[in-house]
Amino acid sequence: MKETTIIKPRKLSGFMELLPNQQLLFDNMINKIKEVYLKHAFLPLDTPVLELSEILLAKSGGEIDKEVYRFKKGDTDICMRYDLTVPLARFVAMNSEILHFPFKRFQVGKVYRGERAQKGRFREFVQCDADIIGNEELSLVADAECLKMVEEVFKNLNINIINQISNRNILFGFIEGLGYIDKVKQILTILDKINKIGRENAKLELKNLDVSDENIEKLIKIIEKRGNFSQILSEIENISINQTFQKGISQLKEVYQYLKAMDINEDKIELNLSIIRGQDYYTGTVFEAIIPEHKEFGTVCGGGRYDNLTSYFSDKKFPGVGLSIGFTRLFDLLLSNNMIKELSTSNIKLQIIPLGNTMTECLSLKNYFSNYFITEVSFDNRSFKSKMKDANKQEIPYVLIVGEDEVKSNLYSLKDMKNSTQYNFSKEECVKFIKNQ
Repeated sequence: MKETTIIKPRKLSGFMELLPNQQLLFDNMINKIKEVYLKHAFLPLDTPVLELSEILLAKSGGEIDKEVYRFKKGDTDICMRYDLTVPLARFVAMNSEILHFPFKRFQVGKVYRGERAQKGRFREFVQCDADIIGNEELSLVADAECLKMVEEVFKNLNINIINQISNRNILFGFIEGLGYIDKVKQILTILDKINKIGRENAKLELKNLDVSDENIEKLIKIIEKRGNFSQILSEIENISINQTFQKGISQLKEVYQYLKAMDINEDKIELNLSIIRGQDYYTGTVFEAIIPEHKEFGTVCGGGRYDNLTSYFSDKKFPGVGLSIGFTRLFDLLLSNNMIKELSTSNIKLQIIPLGNTMTECLSLKNYFSNYFITEVSFDNRSFKSKMKDANKQEIPYVLIVGEDEVKSNLYSLKDMKNSTQYNFSKEECVKFIKNQ
């Protein structure tokens, strides 16, 4: 008889898999993010993981094409979504006649990128996005609301952040004003990576674009402007008369006024002109949140304003603004740096342990207690001592001991596992006691 070959259990690299207690914490933090989105009247959306390749790749190119998981099923060319923005664009274009604008949606879902797996970078990860989409136009109030939500999300997660804010029109117009209108994107690309390549390498690359030494110094000087919003605004608002530059200044001033009206915590924001956000579709406000005590984490939330979400799918103009949190990466960083307290190994509030022939009564009690909190009956055939030891190991806070005498009297032995104290209560008294702790 042929022996069965045992396959070694293993998973693909770049795919997070958590222990149940860690997953409880992960889900709890996701729910806290959703709380803020719902508070601001955003509607939930859940687009398919799989999209037609012609849809998903319409706005992509370069490195993104290499990272997409793409396959064929019959004659259908399919891709797994690599972000939540393109599916949103497709959804808005398909449903624009029935949506109410401005359309405020949030989506929490997994996305897939076939890049090289390494620490802090995943092939499958959860994104938490929120966007406001307008029809032909969208007030800058929407920009301010997204910025306010960033503050509230991380406050709800008990994570200290600084949200660094800018407007792409400022640098765009400044570069135009220096006379490099045909090289704006190339110069922005170099400035966007200055922290990675260093100031001297950035200067060399700018020099290779025939930017003069004098103008290189001006460019370096302006992107180093950061700090208090009103102070930095007053320092830069008159350094260029370029129309696009002044448009960016005006937009930033307006957004700042709305933020103050929303009672933004000014200690949690700063004006930072080095924030560019490399993607070409950003056209105005841009922002990146960092954890100041852990700048090595990089950006933990980013986003900005884009003029036309659906340019590949519709002739109509749908401007928008949004934010995105790469939550899997953030959670991994927090967990590996001991910045979040792990929950107990179980979400059970009360475990019922039967003694003698009381299983049916215990199941009836479980049905009652489950109306108030998560309850479980220990029904496996083990000794009472081992069940108590296991409940303690799982950090279950309360154990209800149900023997035949307890069934007759309707008074049950409730043990507080943390304090090692025991009480004789009716089931109603048990509920009241546990809920008041």
